[in-house]
Amino acid sequence: MRLTDNEWQVLGVLWAAKDGVTLGQAVEALRPATGWSRNTVLTYLTRMAAKGLVSIDKAAAPHRYRAAAERRDCAAQERRSLVERVYEGSAGKFIAAFLREEPLSHQERDELRRLLDEMEV
Repeated sequence: MRLTDNEWQVLGVLWAAKDGVTLGQAVEALRPATGWSRNTVLTYLTRMAAKGLVSIDKAAAPHRYRAAAERRDCAAQERRSLVERVYEGSAGKFIAAFLREEPLSHQERDELRRLLDEMEV
């Protein structure tokens, strides 16, 4: 499942909070970037819980919201989707396009070479 930009923002707040957040804390964390009201944040949290992205601890008072999806899993899924949609499923085409457009530092080039050597590409 692809995440919307707004879902990324909500999950970003939840990933940053190790012990979860209350609705009020989520609203305060999201308001500067989004301007969302309490009802809007609650709607996102509820819908995202239905999708399995957010867990709600209803035993806690007030309820606590936590990310039910790992950041690394969401990022991997986003990368796979991008490579499939834009680069015909070719990771090589993706990397080549990126490298043509974004200059790498010497340190980044060395790290990339090391990773490729480890993969025996």
